[in-house]
Amino acid sequence: MHMRTKKWAKPELSVCPFFTDDPEKFRGIWRKQFVKNQPLYVELGCGKGVSTAQMIYAQQNANFIAIDITSNVLGDARRNLKAAFGDEPVQNAMLARYDITMINRILAPEDEVDRIIIQFCNPWTKREKYAKRRLTHPRQLLQYREMMKDGAEIWFKTDNEELFHDSLLYFEVCGFERVYETWDLHTSGFMPNYPSEHEIRFSQEGIPIKFVIVKKGILKEAFDPLRWHLQEEDI
Repeated sequence: MHMRTKKWAKPELSVCPFFTDDPEKFRGIWRKQFVKNQPLYVELGCGKGVSTAQMIYAQQNANFIAIDITSNVLGDARRNLKAAFGDEPVQNAMLARYDITMINRILAPEDEVDRIIIQFCNPWTKREKYAKRRLTHPRQLLQYREMMKDGAEIWFKTDNEELFHDSLLYFEVCGFERVYETWDLHTSGFMPNYPSEHEIRFSQEGIPIKFVIVKKGILKEAFDPLRWHLQEEDI
């Protein structure tokens, strides 16, 4: 669905002290962009930032980089962050506009990411050949590994059962170990949870929310992306 251009978004972002339209310049030095040196969390596809704003305000003992590809949604994310913080300055967050499929151009091993957060990304389930566009696909996970500390975590949430099932396999073959898993987050009692617009809507429709935490472990054998691509049809 095409999103109507929000003419106010780019002007507001251009004067926002916690937004960057050129995140490549911070590659390897992200930790220096924050007032405090504390755990670094990266949200991939923050959208309008409804849950992002809640999460960042509630967890001020961590620094966040929230990334999305369009100014439209990042404009909303900026407004939601400002609303959450009120008169307080936003010091533990940076919004960045970028294409997540090329995440290794803006984050480096020196950034030592502690956690990656992926919520309700496009499942790409309608056509098999598009599976590689998933944010949990091995070609993405191998990029994430490079910038993550040993033992760092990925928190993944989705409404889509097929994507969740496939992603559990993706994590396993890419050397990520399961720490926590539930196929119905809202009955699991897991906390903390910061519901997004998508999560609220899916829950109201009676769709269980799937959630998993995995941590970066050891790749047990050399990974061949071409070989994986040829075997994907077996999933």
